[in-house]
Amino acid sequence: MSDVYEDRLERMNRFVKRMNEVERDLTSPYVRPKDAATLILVDRSGRMPKVLLGKRHQRHKFMPGKFVFPGGRVDAADRRMPVASGLDPHAVAHLMKRLQRPSPAKARALALAAIRETFEETGLVLGVRSDSPVKVPAGPWTAFASAKILPDLGALRFIGRAITPAGRPRRFDARFFTMDAEAIAHRVEGVTGPDAELVELVWMPLAQAKGLDMPAVTGVMLEELDARIADGFGHDLPVPFYSMPRGRFRRELL
Repeated sequence: MSDVYEDRLERMNRFVKRMNEVERDLTSPYVRPKDAATLILVDRSGRMPKVLLGKRHQRHKFMPGKFVFPGGRVDAADRRMPVASGLDPHAVAHLMKRLQRPSPAKARALALAAIRETFEETGLVLGVRSDSPVKVPAGPWTAFASAKILPDLGALRFIGRAITPAGRPRRFDARFFTMDAEAIAHRVEGVTGPDAELVELVWMPLAQAKGLDMPAVTGVMLEELDARIADGFGHDLPVPFYSMPRGRFRRELL
């Protein structure tokens, strides 16, 4: 067995152990997980990669005070938003695995949801400039049209998927994407603050970010990101999928 294989196996076991060590109340009635998407912005311009995290408001019932990546549920409008370029074929293939009705359109909507949710929670408009007039759905996407920016899905990498265990009151089938900070094309001020969902944003070296107060899955996805960067950060790398089918988390590769 090669040293590389042994290292990856040890890494996988460590990630799964971390997820299983968390104490969870799994007594809520069953609810179907909702499709969701999360985006990890990475600044690799310096010696140490930095990631963008937001601190949730203490008054929120869901994960109060925790540091998280921006993200949320897929919206119907996400299917209708035009883009500058499409997803990498490897990302499309991975996103369509383990779905009841897989389609490139659903994969595309998941990726766009990550970009839209990031804008709604941070004010960051991600994409490339486009002077050609385009028709966009009503709502948050109009800010992209106003700034003459189109999302660039080719810059996204799909790095992980995790389903909230049954027995939790809120459940998500979350896809984790990452994108380089160079994709920040415009910024709308005043989105974060004392009365917003995220009270502050921080750019933090990846190694230090792991020590913040965050949900277990957020910490594990930071570890997954770190490992992917070490493995070359290619689109063709296998994508980890965390689920809890029989009371214990398991990690599979899509």
